[in-house]
Amino acid sequence: MAVTVVARSAAVAAAALAGLVVAWAGDVDGLERAPAYLLLASVLLAVGLVGSTRDISLAEVRAHLGTVLLAVTVGVVAKAALIAAVMVLAFRDPAFLVLGVAVAQIDPLAVAAMSRPDRTSARARSILSIWASFDDPITVLLTVYVSAFALDLSGGDGGALAGAISDRPLDLLLDLLANVGLAVGAWLVWRLLRAAGLREDAHRPRLRTALNWLAVALLIAMVLVAAWQFLMLGLAIAGLFFRPRLGPVVGRSTQAAYLVATFLLGLLLVNGVDILPGVVLGLAAVAAQLVVSVPITRGLPATDRRYLAWGQQNGITAVILALVLERDFPGTVGIVATAIVVINVIHALATAVLDRRRPGGPGDTAHRPDADPTPLGAQPASSS
Repeated sequence: MAVTVVARSAAVAAAALAGLVVAWAGDVDGLERAPAYLLLASVLLAVGLVGSTRDISLAEVRAHLGTVLLAVTVGVVAKAALIAAVMVLAFRDPAFLVLGVAVAQIDPLAVAAMSRPDRTSARARSILSIWASFDDPITVLLTVYVSAFALDLSGGDGGALAGAISDRPLDLLLDLLANVGLAVGAWLVWRLLRAAGLREDAHRPRLRTALNWLAVALLIAMVLVAAWQFLMLGLAIAGLFFRPRLGPVVGRSTQAAYLVATFLLGLLLVNGVDILPGVVLGLAAVAAQLVVSVPITRGLPATDRRYLAWGQQNGITAVILALVLERDFPGTVGIVATAIVVINVIHALATAVLDRRRPGGPGDTAHRPDADPTPLGAQPASSS
């Protein structure tokens, strides 16, 4: 696990460095305003969204509906609001509202790291899994509509996401209908494929394989359409049920999207970083996680509560959201990149401290198998 995390971190760092080198060697001025740039960023966002919605177990949702509601409302919406409030109050800029949303989610790497049985209980791992599965799609959807509000407060007159975030009632209705249409269309197609023999209990394996490849092709087309028209709500809903067998493709696609996004981040970092807002944003995200974890982890053992409270870590979604927002809110990439470093460093340090303090951890001599519980100089109690 440790080797894998280090290798992935090294690959991400190399991608960002490559982006910086390319930016220094060439002219990337105005890149974020190019139509192809926004389309690529939207495709990356859609790929990450499909990956996160596929991790949501509908059976687990039904079994833990209360936890799901807490994760969606308190764990995502309230946390984003807390971070945004800190940023707006600190810098008096309504455009900073979007920054609270950009770093509100918990990266899957943090979930994988904290889901080890020696760290947290089964119930805590279940809560963390539900929380991390739902926060990506909710964060993406919040970004679309919070951007409209922030642009309006800032005096903006549209932007890269104008078609998706118009504040005119008719446009909002048409946008909602388009998202619903994508979801309903995907559901009808999925039902037809299942009826034709895509079910797991189908007795014609060759037909099932052919239909699965067709479903994969249709999923790719749906991702591209959703990215083109920014129909992320419809894609998120479709991802809950439109699930052809993909094997390791999902994980590899998500990791590839992360590397491409990090490369683009490196390209834009040539414009510089904004240290102070980035540090404040990072600290606000960590503090918000500490606050919102209290009601979500109520009733869990102290060790579980501590790990979940310090579980804030950012990755692909924060990077891609920064790329998407850069066109409408210049400077987002430099601020979010700084915040990601601050958040991930705090997460790593806190997790290392918790590992040493947990029962049976390196710093707990009382629970070591080879530890002698009898104080020095004392006689062991008689068994009789």
